[in-house]
Amino acid sequence: MPTLCALRTVLGGLLVMPGWLTLPTLCHLLLPWTFTVFFHKALGDPASHLGPHYLLPPIHEVIHSRRGATATLPCVLGTPPPSYKVRWSKVEPGELQETPILITNGLHARGYGPLGGRARMRRGHRLDASLVIAGVRLEDEGRYRCELINGIEDESVALTLRLEGVVFPYQPSRGRYQFNYYEAKQACEEQDGRLATYAQLYQAWTEGLDWCNAGWLLEGSVRYPVLTARAPCGGRGRPGIRSYGPRDRKRDRYDAFCFTSALAGHVFFVPGRLTLSEAHAACRRRGAVVAKVGHLYAAWKFSALDQCDGGWLADGSVRFPITTPRPRCGGLPDPGVRSFGFPRPQQAAYGTYCYSE
Repeated sequence: MPTLCALRTVLGGLLVMPGWLTLPTLCHLLLPWTFTVFFHKALGDPASHLGPHYLLPPIHEVIHSRRGATATLPCVLGTPPPSYKVRWSKVEPGELQETPILITNGLHARGYGPLGGRARMRRGHRLDASLVIAGVRLEDEGRYRCELINGIEDESVALTLRLEGVVFPYQPSRGRYQFNYYEAKQACEEQDGRLATYAQLYQAWTEGLDWCNAGWLLEGSVRYPVLTARAPCGGRGRPGIRSYGPRDRKRDRYDAFCFTSALAGHVFFVPGRLTLSEAHAACRRRGAVVAKVGHLYAAWKFSALDQCDGGWLADGSVRFPITTPRPRCGGLPDPGVRSFGFPRPQQAAYGTYCYSE
């Protein structure tokens, strides 16, 4: 039941004494007030919460960027408390832990870890606690938290940094389903990528990725995207992301889904009938290196590289990128990076794709 002070407020200062009001009359007076308080709390009305709220909600909770760019994660105070600190951290997958990036008291800031060396405060004005990340890397994608610490009532806002990029399936020369989780993670990094997240795989599926082999994702699950449901790919059910669920990261073996983003350099094709060793020499003469699989996918995605010629890549595979499908360039109706697999390295039959920064 409301206290005597609350009754005074509702009744405009009228002192309530036993016998002055009947129970039906009292309920009639209190019901609108009780309903209004409950209604505001249910809707999360800020006016229903006690205490100040210093951080303004972000206008955009998802910030888009590319590898190599500078990204700004907004965090602004509506009004500053008498004394406070702002701590930025990166929320690791599953929110099991947070990695500190930077702590500031409004005047001085200190960075932590590898990301802290590339991060700084924007300081656009005295209430600006936004974080600026220079030279965005693939591993920077994820959730971030801006936390205001004032010793009384801590507050925080969460934002997501999302990179524009491309997901590509990857398997080694010895065939499919050869990687445990840690080997898949290393393989993606060796091809200028990182293991894709579920969100990245889902985005790739909406953009046309259809692949019938299951692969590891960063969260430790195993999935594969199906646009055209068919018997060999999990049956004739609905299209979507098929899941094997969490797997043993050391014992179970699958392919990998890798993610890469924009390049600092560029990819170019060198024609010829070259062996793999001759391909390396050809790229070195041009001040470049043989491109990795991630380089080729990024060039196809961001630079619209279109070349109807198979070329050696650094992992020993032969591939070529097609942005405008045509009958004599792989025969498939959709754009993509086509693969000839892993020919013998001594086979002198292909050109090469080089990468130069």
